[in-house]
Amino acid sequence: MSAPGGPDSVRVGTTEREDAMRALGEHFAQGRLPMDEYEQRVGAAADAVTRGDLRELFTDLPAPHPPFLVPPTWAAPAPVAMPSYPQPYPPHMPAPYVEVYSHRSKVVAGLLQILVPFGAGRFYTGHYGIAVAQLLTCGGFGIWCLIDGVVLLVSGGLDAEGRRLRD
Repeated sequence: MSAPGGPDSVRVGTTEREDAMRALGEHFAQGRLPMDEYEQRVGAAADAVTRGDLRELFTDLPAPHPPFLVPPTWAAPAPVAMPSYPQPYPPHMPAPYVEVYSHRSKVVAGLLQILVPFGAGRFYTGHYGIAVAQLLTCGGFGIWCLIDGVVLLVSGGLDAEGRRLRD
């Protein structure tokens, strides 16, 4: 036996022949085929051996065609949501880079916030907007400055230029 020559050389069965006859009947009902041509095509569909034999019967006819003659349509795959991971380096810095620390200390900033309220630690780090707000509100009666000082001591923070405060 030789290798198959393609999809049109595949042998058809009774189901495919009946589907072709049904589609020819729809074309006859819509007036596309006269009675004698319809009978010839139905006879050819009954005698068909391969898909190519059935395909020849529909070359000059629009849809509907038998389902096995219609090429499959592949839906575009649904977009996959990709998780976003933090980038290892800031986009404005070439990788690899060495993180530049501030010349200011997080211990000094935290202690200034706690011991000298009214935004002294924030003046030290260069965050003048927050410092003035704490000065005008008396540091939230000391609570805001106390919490801000503890946060600076524990997790550090950034100076006005965006550099991490050193230990």
